[in-house]
Amino acid sequence: MATETKAPQVKSNNGNILHEEVSRRDFLKTSAFVGGTAAMAGGLPWAMKQVSPDNGAATPAGKSASYPFSKAENVIYSICLNCHTACSIKTKIQDGHLVKIDGNPYSPMNLLPHLPEDTPITEAAKVDAKLCPKGQAGVQIYNDPYRLRKVLKRVGPRGSGKWQTIDFNQAIDEIVNGGNLFGEGNVEGLKDIYKLRDPDLSKELAADASAVASGDMTVDEFKQKHAAHLDLLIDPDHPDLGPVNNQFVFLGGRIEHGRKELAKRFTYNSFGSTNFYLHTTICEQSHHIAYKMMSGKDHMKPDFLSAEFVIFFGTGAFEANFGPTPMAEMVTDSLVRHNFKIAVVDPRFSKTAAKAWKWLPIKPGTDAALALGMIRWIIENERYNKAYLETPSNAMAKEKGEITSTDATHLVRLDEMVFLKPEDAGLEPPVDADGNPIAARVVMTEDGPALSHNTPTALLEGEFTVNGIQVKPVFQLLKDRAQEKTLSEYASICGIGENDIVELAREFTSHGTKAAVDLYRGPVQHTNGYYNGQAIITLNVLLGNVNHRGGLTTGGSHWHEDGSKKGQPFPKSNVAGGAPGGLHKFGIHVNREGATYEKSTLFEGYPAKRPWYPFTGELYQNVIPSAAAGYPYPIKALLTIKGTPVLASPAGHKQIEMLRDPKKIPLYIACDVVIGETS
Repeated sequence: MATETKAPQVKSNNGNILHEEVSRRDFLKTSAFVGGTAAMAGGLPWAMKQVSPDNGAATPAGKSASYPFSKAENVIYSICLNCHTACSIKTKIQDGHLVKIDGNPYSPMNLLPHLPEDTPITEAAKVDAKLCPKGQAGVQIYNDPYRLRKVLKRVGPRGSGKWQTIDFNQAIDEIVNGGNLFGEGNVEGLKDIYKLRDPDLSKELAADASAVASGDMTVDEFKQKHAAHLDLLIDPDHPDLGPVNNQFVFLGGRIEHGRKELAKRFTYNSFGSTNFYLHTTICEQSHHIAYKMMSGKDHMKPDFLSAEFVIFFGTGAFEANFGPTPMAEMVTDSLVRHNFKIAVVDPRFSKTAAKAWKWLPIKPGTDAALALGMIRWIIENERYNKAYLETPSNAMAKEKGEITSTDATHLVRLDEMVFLKPEDAGLEPPVDADGNPIAARVVMTEDGPALSHNTPTALLEGEFTVNGIQVKPVFQLLKDRAQEKTLSEYASICGIGENDIVELAREFTSHGTKAAVDLYRGPVQHTNGYYNGQAIITLNVLLGNVNHRGGLTTGGSHWHEDGSKKGQPFPKSNVAGGAPGGLHKFGIHVNREGATYEKSTLFEGYPAKRPWYPFTGELYQNVIPSAAAGYPYPIKALLTIKGTPVLASPAGHKQIEMLRDPKKIPLYIACDVVIGETS
């Protein structure tokens, strides 16, 4: 026989009884937990029923609704920063203390569909939207007894764990002015590093330093011209290293928009240092570059609410992805609401794999082999979107009702492996009515070579000779590459069955443009990650699913915090454009990103002392090692914020050794919530 047990008394921190008469069953009724259930139960109508004053279930018979957090005065809305999804949150306050965090029901990130904006806060307080465990752990972070609430100053050797609390103003004074701060000798403050302060002079020095690097000016000519200002440079014999200001380094982790723009403005334009870094290389760099090179956008996602089939490559809907909190509900909703299927490519049997139509446990790093196997089968069985791929330009695509086009028909020279230029094909480069050049490449038609910008349809396959030059369309090159191995060989590389590749490719091409592939870190965090990413993204291109309902989309983005988005409701600030009258930053980055060794004054033959990276940026893991090595120059001050390179970087224990030596990095300032591995 079932009985209703009396609920225990619930007391606050001061011992007062909060709600004596609420049973467990009533608690569940009054708290109106919506979460992911809302979508499966009809979504918004169900949620709105909970906030309705006529909903008798919300108040036990003869009793008042005594659940304290259904009252708006006990709720504060904010943003979660425990990951970059930055969910809107609803925090619950008890006696002035944070005791619970849920999702904000006004936000589409946390409730599908979300409450209308005009819903009174007194009613919205009764609806709790979903939030992941990491977000809910914000309560623990806030109440962590080791959370830093005051400025700490080191009073022992670095790494000794000896600290004292100091006043905030004292910290600012010591950071700016320096001195014998730690009993280890003089440490230069920021004012000593802030050498170059004249905006006009910074532009002149930058121009001439560039001229030296390009060989248009000699070092002696530079030194003679700027004899009065050589003390402003890191090394007058190498002016392309930039000013002493560059010896201040801002090393950020995953900092949010708004904070990022302000930090850039300070570092670049106010302080005049070129050394501002985020964490991108240890997070998603190869993913972003693969997408950028394929589409011009660095991130795209499937339209989960309308798709019929999605393949997750090394990621999932419920973990290891960008934005799992909103994504999980969209995928769950589609799985319940309509005939939606997912496949998961992952060596690990993940939570998402447990819900999948098919799980393919490939060997780590072999994602490109699986993608190329699928590409081979799709091409040989003509399951690709031919009408989309044979359209050479966006202009022609629009006439056919498409939004995008590809370079599948564009001809590539086989001798140089570059696109064939119109003039090389004996064609006149096109111009508009005003005589301005029109971007166009050469394609092949049944009637011979033509220009891409005004050709409705071109050939996808074949090998041709144009003006004595051997050429192939991009699509033919892709086909050749995919056919270098058999399906059996691709399956062997991946450690799966040949039939697995065939079944996956067949299902993927059975839904028109309402299918897509999603990838994130799993396939790309390898030495061949960029190529894994390109091969996987090509599967989407073969379907022609970009910007189609149920296909791949760039999303709606957001109102940018700097006010730069067209039509947004607040004015553009000067944050993005830099500080008014600010300095002109210049010089080689301390980690040598975006710089070419052979084009620098440091070029002395091979090998260089450390690698140079002309084609990439945000090399987070390479900043501290480069500074410690003093190549291309030593630094004097390091500021880390919202990141811990010692934990996040490969061989982080080596960075501990580097940071322990104050001679290598004399002034280190850490902005952290706890005393972490790096701070």
